Amino acid sequence: MTQSTEPTTVTASIEVEAPQQRAFEVFTRDFGAFKPPDHNLLAAPLAETVVETHVGGHIIDRGADGSECRWARILAYEPNDRFVFSWDISPHWQLETDPDRTSEVEVTFIALAGDRTRVTIEHRHLDRHGEGWTGVRDGVSTAEGWPHYLNRYADLLTR
Repeated sequence: MTQSTEPTTVTASIEVEAPQQRAFEVFTRDFGAFKPPDHNLLAAPLAETVVETHVGGHIIDRGADGSECRWARILAYEPNDRFVFSWDISPHWQLETDPDRTSEVEVTFIALAGDRTRVTIEHRHLDRHGEGWTGVRDGVSTAEGWPHYLNRYADLLTR
């Protein structure tokens, strides 16, 4: 078996004008406020996205019709330093039920001088998704992927 030389991690980072605690709270509590509404797997229009803020919880998209999609599992929740969740979405943009075929997203919050915080998203183990995984990597690394989330997040913080 040959080892792939393809990068299996995508990283995006932004510095925001907020103290570390506020940066963490807004990212986790208000995730649905900056997550693009069209980024969901539901048939119905998206009503809300909720982060259950404990290990073992989920990130849940709820449709206007009451339908739910639990597309991520909370793997680490460490206020105000890091937040880790699984990416339970297959390369075919469907829910992945096999945890061995999911990737991980780690969000870290580093306090900087002057009440600024560096927020970094590391989406790793993308090759676990199996055939078509490079499509997932390419999707989350584009301007409409994690950088788009971070820009919308920074806008929310400054409102």
